[in-house]
Amino acid sequence: MTADALDDSFERVWAVANMLHLPELVRSTTHGTPSLKVKTAFIGRLKDKDTFAIHCPLEEKPLLMESVPNIYFETDHYKGWPYILMHLDAVSDAELAHRIKLAWHAKAPAKVKKALAAG
Repeated sequence: MTADALDDSFERVWAVANMLHLPELVRSTTHGTPSLKVKTAFIGRLKDKDTFAIHCPLEEKPLLMESVPNIYFETDHYKGWPYILMHLDAVSDAELAHRIKLAWHAKAPAKVKKALAAG
C-alpha cells in the first residue's frame, strides 16, 4: 500500500476530526501511517486503508466489540492495550467524531482541556 493510498483513506478521519474544533489536535505520522495526536500524545492511527485504531479505555472494549461487532474489533496485537480497531466503511461520521472526541479528552493535557472549556 502506498503512502498516497493511506493518505486518501485518512482524509475522512481528518475531515471529521477538524469539524470538532478540538484544541491542539494535529495530523501526524505514527508507524509510517497517518495519525491523530493532541499536541504530541497519540490518540489514533490508520492501521491500513480500511481500519482506524483509536484510544479506548480497556473496560469499554468488550462492550463495543459485543454490541457493534460490524464496527469494532481487535487483533491479538491490540489485546491488553487501550486501543480499539474500527472498520471505517462501517462507522458513521457521528460515531467516528464521538470516538475521536473521547480519545482527545483521555489524552489531552489539562491545559489544553482548559482551552476547550474556555471556548
